[in-house]
Amino acid sequence: MYSTLRKALFALDPERAHHLSLDAIGAAERLGLMSFFKKSVTHDPVELMGLTLPNPVGLAAGLDKNAQAFNGLGTLGFGFVEVGTVTPRPQPGNPLPRLFRVEEAEAIINRMGFNNLGVDYLVQRVKHRRYKGVLGINVGKNFDTPVERAADDYCLCMEKVYPYADYITANVSSPNTKGLRDLQFGESLNRLLCRIKDKQAELAQKNDRYVPVAVKIAPDIAGEAIEQIAEALCEYSIDGVIATNTTIDKSSVANLPHGREEGGLSGKPLQQRSTEVIAQLSKVLGKQVPIIGVGGIFEGDSAAEKIRAGATAVQVYTGFIYRGPQLIREAVEAIALERRRSSSK
Repeated sequence: MYSTLRKALFALDPERAHHLSLDAIGAAERLGLMSFFKKSVTHDPVELMGLTLPNPVGLAAGLDKNAQAFNGLGTLGFGFVEVGTVTPRPQPGNPLPRLFRVEEAEAIINRMGFNNLGVDYLVQRVKHRRYKGVLGINVGKNFDTPVERAADDYCLCMEKVYPYADYITANVSSPNTKGLRDLQFGESLNRLLCRIKDKQAELAQKNDRYVPVAVKIAPDIAGEAIEQIAEALCEYSIDGVIATNTTIDKSSVANLPHGREEGGLSGKPLQQRSTEVIAQLSKVLGKQVPIIGVGGIFEGDSAAEKIRAGATAVQVYTGFIYRGPQLIREAVEAIALERRRSSSK
């Protein structure tokens, strides 16, 4: 069924197809029709950041920026769903067109630019959630907030979403907001992590509830810088790290249609690099900070590969667009097999 649906969607402009899909999923959930799309998924619980996931395969942020369809998406078998990225104020994002399929490489290039309806809108959506699973909320800064004041935006978003999130992700790695990736390095990272942890402690006391915070990083980071990021995550007791966001390296698709578009590349071309980053992080982090692996997961083997590299759980996005709900089941089963093999050694 999904292969037929995908053919129709891929005949449309990518962003139009995206919005139509979210509208359809939202309507189908409200009408009780999502069972037609759901695949039976093995119950394979895993502990992550103090949370118990029904399985270790989640939906990455970016697909449902405004939490408009997460109730329906959550019925498809995901172990957790992450919405956002959301910013303090609504913003339109970058000019159209800004989303491109690179079908020959099973990839997507986007330069969306944190287009979203603002944190207050998202809060109203998640405040009345029907989805009973684990919900993550991904937060970022507005495009016109100076980098030196970025922590203000992250903390403001944290305060508003904290009562409704099971975990919060600080996105410091999108290539489509000027200066954002600078927050991953040196004193900029230290200042941001310090502010985030202080705000988390304040909100935990205020809400009588501890909500873990993860940081999402880019794949375009050299080995020494990855080690420094890992050390900072440990120093500030960050609860988790998501590796990785999209890449600005488009050399693998440069000769394909749309392959030279500006923006971040996701999909199969990212598979190897994201796994390498996970492995490098794991060497430094050990068991101190769990890793959520993202990038190029298109079948069970690529999901299990992230677990072998050191991830505790994984997220899918582009692979889900190309493969549909079947990918969730394949990934869960492959990871379960990998975990059994690992525990028997």
